[in-house]
Amino acid sequence: MAKIISTDKAPAAIGPYVQAVDLGNMLFASGQIPLDPSTGEMPSCVKEQAKQSLANVKAIVTAAGYQVNNIVKTTIFLADMNDFAVVNAVYEAFFIENNATFPARSCVQVARIPKDAKVEIEVICSN
Repeated sequence: MAKIISTDKAPAAIGPYVQAVDLGNMLFASGQIPLDPSTGEMPSCVKEQAKQSLANVKAIVTAAGYQVNNIVKTTIFLADMNDFAVVNAVYEAFFIENNATFPARSCVQVARIPKDAKVEIEVICSN
């Protein structure tokens, strides 16, 4: 049976979806834009946006009882592929700082991200 995951340590869903769904051995987390869960504010630079999106991902993963090292797949959505190098550096540091192996990943440029964010990140975890 699927369990809905919700935490106030990450922004509330801004539409008809949940932060994550835990199937018991796999967690599917919705894409996280860089909203600060306590203020609702979004940093302006893509580097800080990537950091906040990953912090939101970690909060959801942790609330579900998983760890960063359980992340097996990520998808990164960028508003501008010219930001790839900056986001990639933040992403790499995030996994290193959390003593986690790098997961499989896709990274694509999209026409627009909710709230005009520059980055959105979604993950899948496995036990």
